Amino acid sequence: MYPTLAITPAEFAARRTRLAEHLRAQELDAAVLFDNYYILYYAGFAFAPTERPIAFILTAGGEAALLVPRLELEHARTKTGFERIYHYVEYPYEPHPMHALREGLSDLGAKGAIGADSDGYPWIFGYRGPSLSELTSSRVATITAFVEDQMAIKSSAEVGLIRESVKWGNLAHRLLQRYTKVGTAENAVSMRASHEATLAMLDTLGHLYQGWSTYGEGASAGYRGQIGRNAAIPHALANNITFQEGDVLVTGAGMPLYGYNSELERTMVIGRPSDQQRRMFEHMMAVQEIAFNATRPGVPCGDVDRAVRAYYEAHDLMANWRHHSGHAIGLRYHEGPFLDVGDHTEIRPGMVFTVEPGLYAPDLGGFRHSDTVLVTAEGIEVLTYYPRDLESLTLPV
Repeated sequence: MYPTLAITPAEFAARRTRLAEHLRAQELDAAVLFDNYYILYYAGFAFAPTERPIAFILTAGGEAALLVPRLELEHARTKTGFERIYHYVEYPYEPHPMHALREGLSDLGAKGAIGADSDGYPWIFGYRGPSLSELTSSRVATITAFVEDQMAIKSSAEVGLIRESVKWGNLAHRLLQRYTKVGTAENAVSMRASHEATLAMLDTLGHLYQGWSTYGEGASAGYRGQIGRNAAIPHALANNITFQEGDVLVTGAGMPLYGYNSELERTMVIGRPSDQQRRMFEHMMAVQEIAFNATRPGVPCGDVDRAVRAYYEAHDLMANWRHHSGHAIGLRYHEGPFLDVGDHTEIRPGMVFTVEPGLYAPDLGGFRHSDTVLVTAEGIEVLTYYPRDLESLTLPV
């Protein structure tokens, strides 16, 4: 048998066992989950969500099933190995796809209260349909918090996939930095770096690579429009900007692997940094170090952000503050919990976070490094390893 980087069937089964235990403890007959990341987490079935409802069903006794449109039937059987996969012809169609879900729950003997992530399939891509409670006449209890808490603690296999993602995000970023020059354009540089890194990754991993992402395949690195003064917009969009001497650049790199993500972001400068740029860069490095040191087991997530904000306040930088200090990452490139004063979740070993406090000056640009870190019993292990110092991130003219 060929080796694999994927999560094993045994691990998927263990995840479902924990969920079934929770259902029994809450006196729920079954769980119905519509979120595509939850379905991937428990069933190992990756798909692009559309107007056609797909649902994962788990009984309190531990029997698992899927609801899929006919066009996904063979795909679902191959990927999950589930004996019960209920399907419907198409959406919109008569009868409505939710009738097949109701019949599936009845077939599984789930006639009482149901745990769900939402009371019915979300209204995406124009979908419309009955709520789960209307459909079944059962009490529907939200179990999203349990699912999110379970997903937040990564297994060794999940961490292994994130580590592998880090390697190829690192390569894509190195190529991005190499090809960024005055007079070249953002999109061309990003596409070249991403394409070359992806080809190198495929040559290395071959059949072991699968992305399982709805956002893209392969290694990628780019700027997302965060160039020059636009770097002061934390979530800008690519604008095919031409690089100029003096630009502050905020990057992003990563790679999905069996759905798992890492995040690497760096602040770079083209040409000799000005005194203002150097000052903001040094503050950014200082607050990231504070966040690293504050991210420890047993500490509330909000305390990390408080420590960062205390630095901003002490150095009169709150006008340059825009967002919290980080977020969890895994199957989603943004997951909870969040390193934010409003999140009281206790940090625990096995959690994986991005640590990315930033500073933004509209007349100067943005300054943000993001590193992916694993929480251990002793503190954190920084999984990303790209250079962080200004000298290494200063591009020649």
